[in-house]
Amino acid sequence: MSHASQPLSSHKANSIKGELAVPGDKSISHRALMLGGMAIGKTTIRGLLEGEDVLNTAKALSQMGVQSGTNADGSWWVQGVGVGGLLEPDNVLDLGNSGTSTRLLMGLVGSYGFTTFFTGDDSLRKRPMARVTIPLQQMGVGFHGRSAGRLPLAVIGTSSPIPITYSLPVASAQVKSAVLLCGLNTAGITTVIEPTPTRDHTETMLEHFGAKITYAKNKEGKNVIHLHGQPELVAKDIDVPADPSSAAFPVAAALITPGSNLLVKNVCINPLRAGFYDTVREMGGDVVYENERMQAGEKVADIRVKHSALKGVHVPASRAASMIDEYPVLSVLAAFASGTTTMDGLSELRVKESDRLAMIASGLSACSVEHEIKGETLIVNGNGQAPKGGANIATAMDHRIAMSFLVMGLASEQPVNIDDGSFINTSFPNFVGLMNNLGASIR
Repeated sequence: MSHASQPLSSHKANSIKGELAVPGDKSISHRALMLGGMAIGKTTIRGLLEGEDVLNTAKALSQMGVQSGTNADGSWWVQGVGVGGLLEPDNVLDLGNSGTSTRLLMGLVGSYGFTTFFTGDDSLRKRPMARVTIPLQQMGVGFHGRSAGRLPLAVIGTSSPIPITYSLPVASAQVKSAVLLCGLNTAGITTVIEPTPTRDHTETMLEHFGAKITYAKNKEGKNVIHLHGQPELVAKDIDVPADPSSAAFPVAAALITPGSNLLVKNVCINPLRAGFYDTVREMGGDVVYENERMQAGEKVADIRVKHSALKGVHVPASRAASMIDEYPVLSVLAAFASGTTTMDGLSELRVKESDRLAMIASGLSACSVEHEIKGETLIVNGNGQAPKGGANIATAMDHRIAMSFLVMGLASEQPVNIDDGSFINTSFPNFVGLMNNLGASIR
């Protein structure tokens, strides 16, 4: 699966100013397509992220009988088939670079009495799927794939799935969602217990479509989520807010670029996704939520950000689940801050699109930023000055590494180059054009 690489170079900007609407939330977009597909009737989705990952979800669903497309106003429609209504795909599902699509769809198809074949690009085929296959096997689903459950992989579904109680060994919204989506077409009550709360978009949207979910705390104080199986879901419109993980890049650019004043519109500020914004405020960042409101069960706001002098902070491991995708760009902010920023509990970064922890460290080294990794902890030492930059960064097909170091180049002493920006389209189409319109200099 070869592709044409797209080297990019980021140069010092005068300021980042204006208003910006970043693309729709990736997590919510995937789930809107999947659960719209499980509802009876036609769901309208406004603000769907039209990045490659989400389009691969739509394509995979279409191979199983869920039709979707765009309306004249740019919104999407999904014609649902109802819970239990999926058809056996007659070809392999190729999910490109999308781990979310793969893991959630593995859960969704597990409760059907047919076999589904999954594959993806070079990066996705290296990523472990065992964390999803283990609980799904307890529900009666079979798997045949490479070692560690890696793709290509056959999911051998069961027509009589077993409802289980599953205690997540690590906090993972993807594993939680895979179990709940398998439980959707399973008679009885499927239960998931979380060690710490993770993003709850699946539960919120299931309730939006009419599923019955009950919540409790066990004696250890952990979240217990019960899904009552085989509900009749009914089509409802969804407004997808802007992705807080994507918004983190222009927000970070404005924080480190002198003279900046930026408004990012309509961002999802679900408390289980907002760890990055809590952290940059602790660092002294001038980041304000304006016009807070609720939208399809999700908390939304416009985010005002201005250039700020940042200071180093300690980011506890308990916050990792709410900002796991933002650590690459947070490490860039830490390089501009005065003092030491310590980020704990980053083991999840080892199994992202790349070994993200190693990629962050490699990029910081190349830009002459003092840092060290101790186990699952990343420590970045800033002196309150702009880092040197002047580096060529290998991105390892990772969109967030690519965007993070392009942000660094906007305020570092020397330009920062990346080897390939083509993968940015998986989550943030037209990132370069939108940033340049605000005053960035990426070419």
